[in-house]
Amino acid sequence: MTEPSAAKIMATKLSFGYGARTVQDDVSFTVKPGSIFAIMGGSGCGKSTLMKVLIGLLRPQNGTVLVDGEDYWGADETRRTEIGRRFGVVFQSGALWSSMNAAENVALPLRMFTKLDDAAISALVRLKLSLVGLDPAGAMMPADLSGGMRKRAGLARALSLDPEILFLDEPSAGLDPVSAKRFDDLILELRDGFGVTVVMVSHELPSLLEICDDGVFLDAEAHTAIAHGAPRELLESCSHPTVKAFMNRTRLEPADTTKGGPDGKR
Repeated sequence: MTEPSAAKIMATKLSFGYGARTVQDDVSFTVKPGSIFAIMGGSGCGKSTLMKVLIGLLRPQNGTVLVDGEDYWGADETRRTEIGRRFGVVFQSGALWSSMNAAENVALPLRMFTKLDDAAISALVRLKLSLVGLDPAGAMMPADLSGGMRKRAGLARALSLDPEILFLDEPSAGLDPVSAKRFDDLILELRDGFGVTVVMVSHELPSLLEICDDGVFLDAEAHTAIAHGAPRELLESCSHPTVKAFMNRTRLEPADTTKGGPDGKR
């Protein structure tokens, strides 16, 4: 597998929304090469909408998105497609084709965008599934996969074309704590092993605090970004009341984590 070179994203004065409705206005941030960057905020603040702008599914109302210095939305459609092939995207549900098994889902981008023969595609599919711990499950249909397995199959498909940037929409949502931790560890391994830049939408505090080293915080009421920085730094030092309430949710829980729960387990 060819090791991707990490890419940088710079968003400047972005405004985006649907029709005449602006969801967020004047949002600026930089995603450094090789970082794991978090798009944070409460429900309905526009996190996933911002990701749609970054991956080319929604044109911004104003502002620019530079990918390694190139204006993505200023380019023509052909060039945007070329830039987009440097992206890998994992949607919240995994977004697998239900009529294809896991291996066929992973093979689809290779069949669409490369001229590789069947033997080469099969070998790459096995490699990608192996990277995410799913090699034995290639013949399984999406309906037969657990939630965590579907996420990993979606990740294997996103890795099929050796992307420079991985976009993850709520990667830990719907997973139990053990599966979520395994997925977080996998993201770290991919970043550290292959130098991939990661942009993830999330409101899951354990994941944000564990793996993200930078981020932007969107606010639904202010309709703009109200904080920038690593989630752990925001937890410890951000004075904005909305950010403090969001980042201190776990500290407000009454459970004593030093003792066993109702079932006697920790």
